[in-house]
Amino acid sequence: MIRNLRRAVRRAYRRTVDLSHPARSPLGSAVVNCVGYTDGVRQAGSCPAEEALRRVRKENSADPAGSSFVWIGLHEPTHEEFTGLAELFGLHPLTVEDAVNAHSRPKVVRYDDTLLAVFKTVGYAEHDQLTATSQVVETGEITVITGRDFVITIRYGRHGSLGPLREALETVPDQLTKGPSSVLHAVADFVVDEYLAVADAVQDDIDAVETAVFSEHAGRGDVGRGEAGRIYQLKRELLEFKRAVSPLNRPLESLATQPALLIAPEIRPYFRDVSDHLARVNEQINEYDSLLDSILQAHLAQMTVAQNEDMRKITAWAAIVAVPTMVCGVYGMNFEHVPELRWTYGYPVVLGVIAVSCFVIHRGFRRNGWL
Repeated sequence: MIRNLRRAVRRAYRRTVDLSHPARSPLGSAVVNCVGYTDGVRQAGSCPAEEALRRVRKENSADPAGSSFVWIGLHEPTHEEFTGLAELFGLHPLTVEDAVNAHSRPKVVRYDDTLLAVFKTVGYAEHDQLTATSQVVETGEITVITGRDFVITIRYGRHGSLGPLREALETVPDQLTKGPSSVLHAVADFVVDEYLAVADAVQDDIDAVETAVFSEHAGRGDVGRGEAGRIYQLKRELLEFKRAVSPLNRPLESLATQPALLIAPEIRPYFRDVSDHLARVNEQINEYDSLLDSILQAHLAQMTVAQNEDMRKITAWAAIVAVPTMVCGVYGMNFEHVPELRWTYGYPVVLGVIAVSCFVIHRGFRRNGWL
């Protein structure tokens, strides 16, 4: 069932033209959608939150075993816009604070009869060529507030639209009959699947940098300095990726293993699957970080070797030039009695000695690999 749901999410994504800027509904500037569900089936039409909540509570009171709930989607609400919903659903003040203040640490916290989950969304920033200033990952945030008969999702950032996810869930009514916790699982699964996709894309950038570092001209001149900048940029972007992923380990593990009042027992095994995928992403990030460290060390070693080779060449040429410098320095002194100074063949003999000496020294350096 989960595999089918993931396929449906991908199909919905392909049908979505623009995920970054969802259409605003007449319910308000921040409300993207407000829908009620009864026995896993979406209720017809869209209505204000008060009316939707009144309907599902009326249905649940008539059928104590019912699974009706309302799902409200928001995009970057202000404190004033969210206050009305908070009063309507009786949310804890700390829930309101976490919901309207973006850039919270990923977590899962229970406040009274509500469960608040904060997820960091990660998207891959497309670029033609990785440079020392390229953005590799983009981060956003999704907050999910679940109660007994409602779900409130709040999205921050330009990516991570939940519209395709909602469409995919509506094709699997049996999953929605498990209540608001099914939406919480679907959002967690959606976010972690995006982590996997971004991790695969980042691996391509790392492979490109690794190939460039071990190329024929690596470690020389401006090319070598540029590779070091690219490696550091990848490490910075990978650190941002890690900050979004790592804090979710313990919350997802607790949802998968520990009984929770607001999590249906049938949903708990699905969280274990999401937790396993998250562990895989964490392993990939740690491996990438270690690999980048190794690539950086190899690159610095290449730079050092290249500099040593240059210094050896400079030293060898300096040694060759030292011979004529010494001879010319001796014969350039203004003493009257210098040996062979008045000899007819003195000049060509001195030039010959200089040439032969330089040739022998050059031959020796070439034989030893210095030139």
